[in-house]
Amino acid sequence: MLTRRAAAVVGAVAGALLLSGCTAVDLPLAGVRLGADGAPYALIRPCGDDSYQSPSLDGWARGIDEGPVTTGWDVRKEKLSGDAEFPLFSPPAAWQARHRGEQRLLPGHHYSLAFGHYITSDSYNGIVEFTTEQITALKPGQVWADDKAMSLGEFEKLAENSC
Repeated sequence: MLTRRAAAVVGAVAGALLLSGCTAVDLPLAGVRLGADGAPYALIRPCGDDSYQSPSLDGWARGIDEGPVTTGWDVRKEKLSGDAEFPLFSPPAAWQARHRGEQRLLPGHHYSLAFGHYITSDSYNGIVEFTTEQITALKPGQVWADDKAMSLGEFEKLAENSC
C-alpha cells in the first residue's frame, strides 16, 4: 500500500510517462533486510539486464504524509545496471548520492526505497515501503518486500517472477 507521498511521486512519474506514450508499473523489485551486523541493507533487483535510474530513499515521520522528507538520499544518475545490495543509508560511492537528514532508521518513520526503468514500452518502478518497526522486527535471513516479511529466496523469486 502506497502512502500519499509515494503515490504522488509515482503518480508524477507515471503522468510524465503517460504524456510520452507509456505508463510505468510498480513492481516488488526492491527490498530491505538486516545484515549480520544488525544494519539495514537495500536490495535492488532490476529485470534482467535492464538499466535503471534515480534510486532514492525517502523517510518522513508517520502521520505527516504531507510533511517534509526528513531522512534519506537520492541519486540523479541514469544507466545504472545490475543487482545492488548495500547498507541502506550508504549507496555505492559511484552513484554520488545526495544525503539529507540523519542517516539511520528513525523511530516512528515511514520509508520508501525506489528506482525506475523508463523505456517507452517497458517502463516500471521498483519500490518497497516500510517502517522502522517493520525492519527492526525482521528475523535473520528475512527481507521486507511487497508489504511483508519473507525469506531472501522468496524475495529473489518474487522479483524474478515480477519481470
